[in-house]
Amino acid sequence: MNENEINVNGKVYALKNDAEKKDGMEYVIIRTCSAGVFAGYLKERKGKESTILDARRLWQWKGAASLSQLAEEGTSDPDGCKFPQEVKQIIVTETIEILSVTEKAKNSIINVGIWKV
Repeated sequence: MNENEINVNGKVYALKNDAEKKDGMEYVIIRTCSAGVFAGYLKERKGKESTILDARRLWQWKGAASLSQLAEEGTSDPDGCKFPQEVKQIIVTETIEILSVTEKAKNSIINVGIWKV
């Protein structure tokens, strides 16, 4: 038995990881020093440089007090959010924060309508 398992009445169960994965990549929110905030699958991180797949810029959000709450619970006000369409891949420099995103929050972020002007 390891730290990701639990024993209940002699049966060993694997603990569920709430963060969604795609081909082993975790869905995350990344805050950068000057390029803004992004949500997507973290493909690679080298120092302060991060490669994100299926990335959406989180330009403005409502319905969450902070990025931490957004990563845990998602938004309670999707119509108040301004998230442009996702891009296949982006490389951002000056990554200063990476937050794991729960399945509930991931679905909330993905389902926010595409903001266009």
